[in-house]
Amino acid sequence: MTDLADLSAAAHAATPPPAPDFAAIKARQQATWASGDFAIVGTTLQIVGELLAEAADVRADERVLDVAAGNGNATLAAARRFARVTSTDYVPDLLEKGRARALAEGLDVAFQVADVEALPFGDGQFDCVLSTFGAMFAPDHRRTAAEMLRVTRPGGRIGVASWTPDGFIGKMFKVVGSYVPPPAGVAGPPLWGTEGHLRELFGDADIRCTRREFNFRYRSPAHMMQVFRDYYGPVLKAFAALDGDGQAALRRDLEALAREADLSGGASLVAPAAYLEAVILKE
Repeated sequence: MTDLADLSAAAHAATPPPAPDFAAIKARQQATWASGDFAIVGTTLQIVGELLAEAADVRADERVLDVAAGNGNATLAAARRFARVTSTDYVPDLLEKGRARALAEGLDVAFQVADVEALPFGDGQFDCVLSTFGAMFAPDHRRTAAEMLRVTRPGGRIGVASWTPDGFIGKMFKVVGSYVPPPAGVAGPPLWGTEGHLRELFGDADIRCTRREFNFRYRSPAHMMQVFRDYYGPVLKAFAALDGDGQAALRRDLEALAREADLSGGASLVAPAAYLEAVILKE
């Protein structure tokens, strides 16, 4: 006969884990991205925004929304193509960096604080929605995809660039996560860099994927990791959470990862990082 202990154990095993507290996770994420100065790293990624704008076929006078825009790489790329661009992020300071860049180029862009999981825009308001390494970090992947689809008009496009799990940045997240574990129950951001996950998020939409590489170029592995430690929120916060020994070990592992990826022959640092460029066509 099955005793009460067996029944209790079986019931406990069958109980699903509690749902993640997305509000609390998002608040911590917002503080993370507001720390340091992502723009120092973000401006080096501009070519990704240009390639994405071309892949999404951004055209003059189209209504374009850049979500989780950071300091505005996709924003500027679309505005340079004479689109009517609205740039959004939930970190006001990053939007100000994007505003300064647009002003320096004489580009007419609207900037608005907004959360990609709760966009303050009407259904079908935009011809094209873009995101370069931004939407992937929102904790609720399904809600993020649903909001991007909602504000895109029928026949419009969604263009996203996301780091892959097996690329340099995906590996960097794994190293950081081995020291400071990510929130339980939350899907990892690099899943956005897999075609299968995008098909789960966007359903039967026509999805066109291209695997690309971005080359991080720094003076050395130590130089890159110092920049990331000082300015890139997730790495900065990871170091802040560790004691001295933990910080030294994390830095050692990150620099080793960069050396392993380096194609420069030791003259500087050229570290290719794989990302997935995807264009989703809304029916």
